Amino acid sequence: MTEWHFYEPRAGHRLPHDPVNAIVAPRPIGWISTVSAAGVRNIAPYSFFNLINYTPPLIAFSSVGRKDSVANVEATGEFVWNLATRDLAEAMNATSATVPPQVDEFALAGLATLPSRLVAPERVAGSPAAFECRLTQLVRLKDHAGTELDQYLVIGEAIGIHIDTAMLDDGVYQTARAAPVLRGGGPADYFEIGPDALFRMRRPA
Repeated sequence: MTEWHFYEPRAGHRLPHDPVNAIVAPRPIGWISTVSAAGVRNIAPYSFFNLINYTPPLIAFSSVGRKDSVANVEATGEFVWNLATRDLAEAMNATSATVPPQVDEFALAGLATLPSRLVAPERVAGSPAAFECRLTQLVRLKDHAGTELDQYLVIGEAIGIHIDTAMLDDGVYQTARAAPVLRGGGPADYFEIGPDALFRMRRPA
C-alpha cells in the first residue's frame, strides 16, 4: 500500500529541500541574453522556462525577483534565448552568479558571442540554437488570493531562429545531438539528454 507525504505549501513541506522543482523536472533552461538601456550585456539562466506556442513561436521565462534580465527586457523589449548544452554547462552555471547590473556576464563566464540579426542582444557563439525574441507580455504573477508576488513572467515571440546545420538530418532537428542540459531538483541537479533516452510514440489518429 502506498504511503503518501501530503502537505499544504503555505504551511511548509517538512522536507530537507522543496520537492516541487524536483517533481516538475527535468526542465529546459532559459539561458537569456539581454542588453540594458545603457548598453551593458547580461546573460542568465532560468529554470522556469518553456516554449508555450507554435505559431507564432512564443517562449516564456519566469524570474524570482525583478532581476536584470527582466529590467532589461522591460526597457528594450528584446532578448535572446540560447540553448544550454553539456559543453556550455559550466559557463551557463557561472552566469547564474549574483553580480551588480554593471557586470558583463558574458565576460565573467568567458563566453564568445555572435551578433543577432534582428535584435540588439548578442547570442552565445557555442550554442547550437538561439531564438531572437521580442517582448509580447510582461506579467507580475499573483497567488490564488490575488496577492502580487515578487515573480515576473516574460513572454517573447521568436522573430529569428539560428540553428547550427550540424544539428539537422535531412532537415530534421536532432534534439539529442546538441546534448542539451536540463534542470532537475535539489540545489545542484542537472540532466543531459542523449540518444539513449529516445523513444517514439505517434499521436492517435
